[in-house]
Amino acid sequence: METRDISQTLYEQSSEYRSLMDQHRSLEDRLQDLSSRLYLSDTEKLEEVTLKKKKLALKDRMQELQKHYHG
Repeated sequence: METRDISQTLYEQSSEYRSLMDQHRSLEDRLQDLSSRLYLSDTEKLEEVTLKKKKLALKDRMQELQKHYHG
């Protein structure tokens, strides 16, 4: 089964996976907002770094769930 199929199945069947993916999308939206600005304040720069780390941690957990999925 392809990663995309596993991801879709997990999204439909796993509340944890669905929550992780929704959080990931939310962080991505905020990062897009920040990257569209010409200038970031120091606070926004720190937020950007923090969001990227959180997003990566969410992605790692989603990949872990995918790896252990046996559908």
